[in-house]
Amino acid sequence: MKFTRFLLLLAFPLYFISCKPLQKIPNYLEYVNDSTGKGMVKVADLKIQKNDLLSVQIFSLSTKPEVSDAIYNQPVTSTGVAGYLVDNNGNIEHHRLGTIHAEGLTKNELAAEIKKRLKEPVEVMTDPTVLIRFLNLKITILGQVGREGAISVPGERINILEAVGLAGGITDYGKKTNIRVVRESNGQRETGFVDLTSKDLFDSPFYNLVQNDIIIVESTSQKLKETEQNRTMQKISFALTLVTASAALSNILIRN
Repeated sequence: MKFTRFLLLLAFPLYFISCKPLQKIPNYLEYVNDSTGKGMVKVADLKIQKNDLLSVQIFSLSTKPEVSDAIYNQPVTSTGVAGYLVDNNGNIEHHRLGTIHAEGLTKNELAAEIKKRLKEPVEVMTDPTVLIRFLNLKITILGQVGREGAISVPGERINILEAVGLAGGITDYGKKTNIRVVRESNGQRETGFVDLTSKDLFDSPFYNLVQNDIIIVESTSQKLKETEQNRTMQKISFALTLVTASAALSNILIRN
């Protein structure tokens, strides 16, 4: 009987440890008011980075074989249009035009450089059109989301809300107010923080993502406390199991 009371006395602290007030979970854009018709949507052109894979297609209206655009385009493979990889020096090696520096340029700027090479020092193509696309655009999201991992960007534009949505949303234990974005640009690494509940979200330079961004959703203090409480409960439960087993063994020995 005394042993039973002893176990009950141990159980009371466990009960109070497990009981905790529920904390309000902030909503996305919670502090954003109706702003219909206000603010301009500004999306900067993506800058080409090392290890980007680019599709470069050149077209001309000329029908003359000697100025055909065919020789300036890579053949289409079974998996689609072949691409040019931006190397560690920031260059692409075009099979006809040679080495072209691409890092730090936008698609339009690189297209302008290619057009220039088609006209100077000798014009090899009349009024060419150059189309450039990213073939391996992706971002990575980690932490308290539904699905961690790399996300292939379906177009060439994605914002942080879309990325979170594609990752299955932020869990109840994830911080919506302090999302970390790690970005590399021109050989420099920078880290920014984004509050998904703030009215200033759309003004953040990290709202619109760029290729190879890493988004990290940290755990809330509630999650950390629960993890620590679970560890404490496991230790206490293990200790109670040992006490119970020892008491049972002692009773057996006493009776014998």
